[in-house]
Amino acid sequence: MALSALFAAMLAATAPMIDRDIAAPGPQGALKGSWTGPEGAKVPVLLIIPGSGPTDRDGNNPKGIKAAPYRLLAEALAARGIASVRIDKRGMFASAGAVPDANRVTIDDYATDTRAWIAAIRARTGARCVWVLGHSEGGLVALTTGAAKPEGLCGVITVAAPGRPLAEVMKAQFHANPANAPLLPDADRAIDAMAAGRTIEAATLTPPLPMIFPDIVQPFLINAFAKNPATLIAAITKPVLIVQGEADLQVTVEDARLLKAAQPAATLVLLPRVNHALKTVEGDSRGANLATYADPNLPIAPGVVAAVAAFVTGHPPR
Repeated sequence: MALSALFAAMLAATAPMIDRDIAAPGPQGALKGSWTGPEGAKVPVLLIIPGSGPTDRDGNNPKGIKAAPYRLLAEALAARGIASVRIDKRGMFASAGAVPDANRVTIDDYATDTRAWIAAIRARTGARCVWVLGHSEGGLVALTTGAAKPEGLCGVITVAAPGRPLAEVMKAQFHANPANAPLLPDADRAIDAMAAGRTIEAATLTPPLPMIFPDIVQPFLINAFAKNPATLIAAITKPVLIVQGEADLQVTVEDARLLKAAQPAATLVLLPRVNHALKTVEGDSRGANLATYADPNLPIAPGVVAAVAAFVTGHPPR
């Protein structure tokens, strides 16, 4: 066992285990989250940034996603002596009071909140720095945060994060499903407009596209589409880990390789049979893959936990 891993195991055995609420200052009210794991100035701490839409601190979404990947990751890391904070985004769930409208946000707003969380965690625990892990769209937030070089950042971990601008990723997702053929002209038109910094009247789009690109969400997408993950990761000077499942239906291995190419010093971990919900899947069935999104009883893929834990314990704060 490496000395760093041994040290983490000793911390897990001696530090008191905590599972409690935690808060950070938001624009107009508190941002809320959950602390899981041991607590102490020398305990590694990971901030978990959620993916897109109404995804809560556990990684669940009222649109049928119940896999709880962030809660399961937090619990598994705690067993290895690593603490974590998983959060509700501004305007959503317990953080509803932070802003009046959860839709009027940007990736830059979420990066501002990430810096607030880093400062709040350090003030509460005395930790020298905090790791930031972003899943899916949260990976773009983590990269935006890391590129700004905030005080108190240990490093950045992306999990199932895009390596291309989100406009390209969204287009690819639409085109990958043959059932979307009637929607493609309007979907491409909407995405191209927002990638160019323009809104498009949602009512002019073929249903159900107005629900995917509602007028109120388009400013957020314009901001998100303007971000280039490769440019952001290249600007990060702290340690970077890129984790990507090979069975992911939403983000590809090529995305992870693009991130690695843009930041050669980063560590890249590809995980066979791991999907976007961070669960292990058997076979190539799309239906079986998607079924894991609704199963909180299916454990998180062990490779995800092992990769994150090894990286964090192997890179002491600097």
